[in-house]
Amino acid sequence: MSWITEGELSMLERFCASVLKAGPMPQHVAFIMDGNRRYAQKHNVKKLEGHTQGFAKLAQVTLQWCLSLGIREVTVYAFSIENFKRSKEEVDGLMELARQKFIRLLEEQDNLEKHGVCVRVLGDLTLLPLDIQKLIAKVVLTTKQYNKCFLNICFAYTSRDEISNAVKEVAWGVEQGLLQPSDVSESLLDKCLYTSKSPHPDILIRTSGEVRLSDFLLWQTSHSCLVFQPVLWPEYSFWNLWDAVIQYQMNHSALQNAREVYLEERKWQQLENDKIDVTEKLKQEGGATPGDPQRRRELLQEFKAQREERIQGFLQALEKKRMDFLVKLSMVSV
Repeated sequence: MSWITEGELSMLERFCASVLKAGPMPQHVAFIMDGNRRYAQKHNVKKLEGHTQGFAKLAQVTLQWCLSLGIREVTVYAFSIENFKRSKEEVDGLMELARQKFIRLLEEQDNLEKHGVCVRVLGDLTLLPLDIQKLIAKVVLTTKQYNKCFLNICFAYTSRDEISNAVKEVAWGVEQGLLQPSDVSESLLDKCLYTSKSPHPDILIRTSGEVRLSDFLLWQTSHSCLVFQPVLWPEYSFWNLWDAVIQYQMNHSALQNAREVYLEERKWQQLENDKIDVTEKLKQEGGATPGDPQRRRELLQEFKAQREERIQGFLQALEKKRMDFLVKLSMVSV
């Protein structure tokens, strides 16, 4: 089964898609693709066949439907770290399926280039078999320059692991002298997440009727439209996606307002922290009174410029470290 599923929408689907596009459209949709095992049980087939059908649906949803609606970025929860606790037979089957699909991705490089599909794999790759790590590294490096649409595959992922890793990355930056402890902020942690290259999802969809996030994108979805649908993932249809976008449009104003308020509060908090640092600096200088408005403005601008320079240098070093890791993986002998 190909990753690139091409096909035309029906006349009715095209009409309804054009109606949707008259309203605010999401640019990034995340999916918890739940229900593969129940689908297998329902149709009296093996669990692995349910997962295979789930992959086929992923290919259809991402390229055919989402791009038809102008949705340029999709993030999917493909394999949780918690899934390693399943039976050895099922985990081994999922690893073999992943192996086949990533090999297939490399074979479809021309198609990926044609459609401009950038594939990112988010998670703790070191938990995976070495040959799969190597395949993932090759896929990510091969497609990293494409920018028409983005497919983020969360594999060996949990949100708590992602946040813990972001904290470790910031600690590494402080240890290396790239950052000062006062540079650490919510905004900086956000830039250290696996998803740092993506905007936060506009919609998070979970299928199969479960109403929980299962440790998926907990940080990124605080201002997303959460949509829980009863359909099993392999049976997902264009109309289920259409319904989710309608729900997003109905709540768009409230979501947008909440995001704007949150961003303003974050800016205000950073300014307050800078003011505290400036006050301490003025006390150390001794010559200028804490109430000197001109000196305070100069110091505030200086603090901001120096912090932004340090953070930019740290993020460049972090990106290089992550790319070097992938390059080394792609060349490892298995």
